[in-house]
Amino acid sequence: MTEQKHLKARIRARMARTGERYAAARRHVVGDTAKPHTDNGWALRGGRHPETAAVSHVLADHGVELSEAMVLGIGGGLGAGYILWEFAAHDTTHLTLGFRRRWNYLDWTDQALDRLGARYRVHTTSGAKGAAAALHDALAAGERAIVVPDWYLVGYWQLPAHLEAHGGHAVVAYAATDAGVRIDDRNTRPLTVAADVLHRARARVVSYRNKLVVVEAATAPEQLADLVRAGVRECAEHLGGTSTSFALPAWQKWAKMLTDRRNAKGWPTVFADGRGLTTALFTVWEEVEPVGMSGGHLRDMYADFLDEAVPLLGERAAQAAEAFRAAGRCWHAFAEAALPADVPEYARLRALAAAVAEGVALGDDGAAGRAEAATELWQHRSELDRKPPVAPDLGILADRLRAVHAAETEAVQVLRAV
Repeated sequence: MTEQKHLKARIRARMARTGERYAAARRHVVGDTAKPHTDNGWALRGGRHPETAAVSHVLADHGVELSEAMVLGIGGGLGAGYILWEFAAHDTTHLTLGFRRRWNYLDWTDQALDRLGARYRVHTTSGAKGAAAALHDALAAGERAIVVPDWYLVGYWQLPAHLEAHGGHAVVAYAATDAGVRIDDRNTRPLTVAADVLHRARARVVSYRNKLVVVEAATAPEQLADLVRAGVRECAEHLGGTSTSFALPAWQKWAKMLTDRRNAKGWPTVFADGRGLTTALFTVWEEVEPVGMSGGHLRDMYADFLDEAVPLLGERAAQAAEAFRAAGRCWHAFAEAALPADVPEYARLRALAAAVAEGVALGDDGAAGRAEAATELWQHRSELDRKPPVAPDLGILADRLRAVHAAETEAVQVLRAV
């Protein structure tokens, strides 16, 4: 038991230091190559990004092995997005970042399944009884269902009440047990959510209320090269576009907002008294690095896709892969500047976030640990939001973000040549 405790501590320490997800950190610490844990016939493979992991895992359940990176690439690859929300009712700000193509739309999963030639059905209803019955019937028939519960109400992310209805992401409901519904949210051990809790969480966010996607059949794509080329073309056009909301100019806009003192949405204005600044900086780190709920910036995962595609696209794909890895390194540098580990208070936030992420990865076995870590995390964040430990140099942050933009601009140019 003592040895296991020390191992977990080493994994959490690496997660806090590098921003890696649990499975990646564990592989680096112990070289773990064990097969995925199987529960009710479902392989818990871990994963990084919610939607790409859900699609990859459901396809694998039908015998179609496509990596999460390949699903990301065929699905159109990368995007860019930045929004800073201000909520007067709670005196809070909420930073939203987007890194996948169509990051703010709800139809990405459907589009990806369409492209991959899967046969699937979608069930939506505003009625609680109909939604519960549809999920019950699917699981009773041995099917797996992609659903989108509210982050707060689903419970296991241990979020505070003021984040209710702020959103959710795709997870796979793969079995019903006496204790509730088993969920795959990139966890590596069984994770159970009480059925009534899951039903409420699915119904909370109006824009995708009670949506359920069930893949009925899937086969390996016959024209994989064509799908890969189409995905690459779409990524180059989308990420390299002119939109300040969904393409590379979003990073330029954000860099400007970091130092703009005349704009009402500029960070010097929004955080003039320092209140809420710690949460904004922490969110940068948690959203950019893979350790958080959303899977991070995805540039390195897209590079993995391009490496996989070299036999189909040629050596220029390898050059593009390295260009996107360089962009990923710039993102890491930006996140480190936002929440530097050499500030003890920030180091503690990072360690607590890693403990919560580890607890989710460990499923039901991690429930107590993630609840304890989350309680301290949100208390610590609240205290630091009132009195930040240091005054960040927003100019340095802006420079790091401009470096991101320059690296991604170069990567898109290389991608166009592919």
